[in-house]
Amino acid sequence: MYKGRLTAFGQLWRHGLLLVAVLFALGPILWVISASFNPSNTIVGQSLIPANPTLAHYRQLFQDPRHPFHLWIWNSTKVAVIASTLTVALTALGAYAFSRFRFRGRRGGLFTLILIQMFPQMLAMVAIYLLLLQLGEVFPALGLNTHAGLIMVYLGGALGVNTWLMKGYFDTIPRSLEESAMMDGATPFQAFVRIIMPLVRPILIVVFMLSLIGCYSEYVLARIILQTTDQYTLPVGMQLFISDQYSSRWGIFAAGALLGALPIVIIFLVMQRQLVSGLTSGAVKE
Repeated sequence: MYKGRLTAFGQLWRHGLLLVAVLFALGPILWVISASFNPSNTIVGQSLIPANPTLAHYRQLFQDPRHPFHLWIWNSTKVAVIASTLTVALTALGAYAFSRFRFRGRRGGLFTLILIQMFPQMLAMVAIYLLLLQLGEVFPALGLNTHAGLIMVYLGGALGVNTWLMKGYFDTIPRSLEESAMMDGATPFQAFVRIIMPLVRPILIVVFMLSLIGCYSEYVLARIILQTTDQYTLPVGMQLFISDQYSSRWGIFAAGALLGALPIVIIFLVMQRQLVSGLTSGAVKE
């Protein structure tokens, strides 16, 4: 009887803690949703359920020619998808090489990747700006105020930790699969593309999603590199809504934040099963 009471108390405590965590996570989201429908256009002193909810903020998002909200979402989606796709491709090649091949400098290269990842790109903001400024004089398509330049910057900061993450997953794939394919006449590249890549699809989706979320929501580097309204990504463009009227534009800002988050939420829900399997299967020894 006493043991049963302890078990019931333990379950109650765990469920209570889980409920508190869920409320803590959902609280800000519910507050932003409320602000997007609040006609007072402020986030201070509002109630969770607005007295006179309105859709005016959502309509204003697509009616103000000075703030092309739909273009910002397209720019963010384009930059994030291209950068994430290239990150997956380059990371897969690098992780496969570190996992399967033995060469001089292999261990040092792995530790160098993780060491570089310890220093955020923010520390190199001035260097990145000057590099793109000079690069734009030779190749204008890769200079400042270009999406291609921003994508190249994102790629530079995404390979380190993702290579380690993907390498751990490659280590779980038996080498005998590739050896059997090559004995049947496949080249090493064909074995990699047709045998290994389908088997590591979960970790590819994990890396793609992590990169997508990071690039889609990144603000600081995009604000430095992009300089005109038509080139802005969503985080940079959203800042214009409250830059000159900080205390009286929260309604439209909240509406834009909710609509801007929908693509990521939908993709996350669709791929959540692969995300879970990919994150839990790569934690193995080298």
